[in-house]
Amino acid sequence: MKLLRPLVSVYTVPTDAPEADGTLAWDTTTMVIAEVSTGEETGTGWTYGPAAVGDFLTEHLGPLVEGRDPLDIPALHDAMCRSVRNAGRPGIAAGAISALDIALWDLKARLLELPLARLLGVARERVPVYGSGGFTTYHDTHLAAQLNGWVHGQGIPRVKLKIGESWGRAVARDLSRVRTAREVIGPDAELYVDANGAYTRKQAVRVGGALVEEGVGWFEEPVSSDDLTGLRLVRDALVCDVTAGEYGYDLPYFARMIAAGAVDCLQIDATRCGGLTEFLRAAALAQAHGLEVSTHCAPHAHAAAAASIPNIRHMEWFHDHVRIEDMFFDGALDPTGGTVRPQAGVGHGLTLRTEDVEEYRVA
Repeated sequence: MKLLRPLVSVYTVPTDAPEADGTLAWDTTTMVIAEVSTGEETGTGWTYGPAAVGDFLTEHLGPLVEGRDPLDIPALHDAMCRSVRNAGRPGIAAGAISALDIALWDLKARLLELPLARLLGVARERVPVYGSGGFTTYHDTHLAAQLNGWVHGQGIPRVKLKIGESWGRAVARDLSRVRTAREVIGPDAELYVDANGAYTRKQAVRVGGALVEEGVGWFEEPVSSDDLTGLRLVRDALVCDVTAGEYGYDLPYFARMIAAGAVDCLQIDATRCGGLTEFLRAAALAQAHGLEVSTHCAPHAHAAAAASIPNIRHMEWFHDHVRIEDMFFDGALDPTGGTVRPQAGVGHGLTLRTEDVEEYRVA
């Protein structure tokens, strides 16, 4: 039983409305999919990033894993990571490794005829989710409709919106949108914000003080996630939890963030950090330091692994990626009630609708 060379495909999907956060704007999302097979079964993994991730998968990682044992994921993961030493791991290489690693875990579970969550070992039957979107480009009516759909429509009791508009130059509108959000979701739902690193240190402290009045309990990337000292200063000054970690491309990144005391909850993205293999290691590292973790974006890529770790706080139910994953896969999860149960079928329980999404394929 040996691995065949992975099949790689790239899709670009327009957003359903213009989107932006504090530091970036976009109108499309690109998904890179890796399918890895033994000839008997096929595992599917993916990441979100530039089409160049697909080229790297095809040209560099594909020949590396071809002919190897699909059950030996630690050895395959180590080989992939070692091979990118001169290319540089962060960014394109890490995305490619992540997609292929996720596919390998899916394949292994399918070969063993197990749900991936059962292969990893379940710590909890259901994983909490939070609705995530609230882009700075949304007018108040659009924002209210999205938040209302999550909280009052689907019963998701925690939601997040983007603030830090225009690199922190629209604080009055930021706070107005937060007040609107609180009015829509009511007093009992949890309210989170994400500045995407748009504020300066003291500015973040001032904004964070105002957020307390609306009961905001989660302040994501109040300053750049590269500014570990700044994150720690803001964390020490505020009542709400300060969080970051989505740009972690390897385990040492998370070790540095934890050692700096920079966050109250560590965010980890399996589609960037090196797949489920590195995700599980980062989660264990966080647990050793008394921290919970939360998954970043790509909820269906994380669900099984999230169910397997005892220190999970919740998963991000990110609007863009939920929309795409619902379009691309049969077997998508239902977050009604505020949790998902990732134990249906074999592997991660998803089947790619290749023909249905062909119109979005670019490579």
